[in-house]
Amino acid sequence: MRATESLATRPATRLPRPVVIGHRGAPAYRPEHTVASYELAIDLGAELIEPDVVISRDGVLVVRHESELSWSTDVSGRPEFAYRRTTKEIDGAPCTGWFAEDFTLDELRTLRAVERMPEYRPMNAAYDGRFGILTLAEVVELARTRSTEQRQIRVLAELKHPEWAAELGLPMAELVADELTRLGATEEQGPVMLQSFDAAVLRDLRARLGERGPQLVQLVDDLPAGDAMVTPAGLREISTYAQGIAPSVERVLRGVHPARGTSRLVAEAHRAALTVFTWTLRAENAFLPEHLRIGTTPDAQGDAIGIARELLALGVDGLITDSPEHAAQAVSELYDIAVLRTAPRPRAVPLSR
Repeated sequence: MRATESLATRPATRLPRPVVIGHRGAPAYRPEHTVASYELAIDLGAELIEPDVVISRDGVLVVRHESELSWSTDVSGRPEFAYRRTTKEIDGAPCTGWFAEDFTLDELRTLRAVERMPEYRPMNAAYDGRFGILTLAEVVELARTRSTEQRQIRVLAELKHPEWAAELGLPMAELVADELTRLGATEEQGPVMLQSFDAAVLRDLRARLGERGPQLVQLVDDLPAGDAMVTPAGLREISTYAQGIAPSVERVLRGVHPARGTSRLVAEAHRAALTVFTWTLRAENAFLPEHLRIGTTPDAQGDAIGIARELLALGVDGLITDSPEHAAQAVSELYDIAVLRTAPRPRAVPLSR
């Protein structure tokens, strides 16, 4: 669709144009969930930044990919925390490591972020140890600071393992609702959107925050467990509490009609008045379809703009990506517009947070 196409032809539930979502910031270039990663994502064209949210022992919403900390922080090299190493069952499987819910926020503040995928992004390891752990509140403040009248930067926060957190006495929906209220971020078009694989926590948040509360997105598992969600009946059910779904790139491409070049899943979601964000676009060959790989080295960059173009042609409403500039370029081509960037930020965010 070109920019000259009348927006009146688009369903009312669709966004004016697809959005670029910086997946944990811009982790193709900086360690994920750090100030540097989020700042760079915005500079590269992201309109939303996507933190994963877990909970500290003292009930603070902190930003990490998972509750287990050893892949993305230096906790395993901290002798003062060696005794905290333990094994827990997550999603039915044992997991050994250090867990956010066993640390207070003050203790988490002493940890430093490290690159989680050094085998694919060895250059990012140069930033190991330079940045600390953020809270959700700090990410929301960063987005507000970088917003301008021309371009609002929003937060798409993913709530991780809420059922498990509840078993530990950390009720995620309650904590999130209270924090968004404290931050003045409970309005529908406000700075925060929420997503989760767990439908129950999204339903709970809808009840707590009301129909005019923050927009909710139902993440869809790429395993068979997610199949029921993407049936027409499943999508209609999701539309009773959420405004969108977020399936994987693979799930979207799996339902493409070869002759028409259309996606059954995207079409059915739009019929159910749901927007479609898709995860996760990564530039390295290892994560791209074979026809978009360049060379044979897994960590080399392939045609990352190509995969974004293919998904936009199928009608998706948002691209969750590790390298926002590729998605931003594809959107700008499709709509014949310049990639929007914010003006220089009015104040620096401390690197230690």
